[in-house]
Amino acid sequence: MSTTHADHVTAAPQASAGVAGRPHGAIDPRGPQVAAGLSAVVLAAVLVLPSPAGVVLLAAQAVLFAIGAARGVHATPQAWLFRTVVRPLLSPPTEWEAPEPPRFAQAVGLAFAVIGLVAFLAGAPTVGQVAVGAAFAAALLNAVFAFCLGCEVYLLVRRLTA
Repeated sequence: MSTTHADHVTAAPQASAGVAGRPHGAIDPRGPQVAAGLSAVVLAAVLVLPSPAGVVLLAAQAVLFAIGAARGVHATPQAWLFRTVVRPLLSPPTEWEAPEPPRFAQAVGLAFAVIGLVAFLAGAPTVGQVAVGAAFAAALLNAVFAFCLGCEVYLLVRRLTA
């Protein structure tokens, strides 16, 4: 994800900053990146598996996106996996991220997953594959290049409406 003043928070330790210099509410940006990698794997499987297996996987991914959109990315099963398994193996983060852009990105992922589900269930597999393909491309961008497309859209919308 590209660094802007609105999506990253300086990690300067302060008495009110919270645990280990983390500003209140801020998240480790590597967590959503790991979650995006897991989402990319699931979405790729949806694209190659025949129905109903692909549809069931897409429904499960939609539930995960819904949790991230409704409760925040810190509340997802992927965030728990990152906190308990991956993060202990890494050095402390050099910067923290505001939670709003990744949460918006989860809502965008949810929209594409729901469109895909409705399309598959309505007998329009091409529309479903295009929707899932778009979500897969966005997840892959974040997982591989740390570029969160949904986060960038969030920041653009904020700039345009400010």
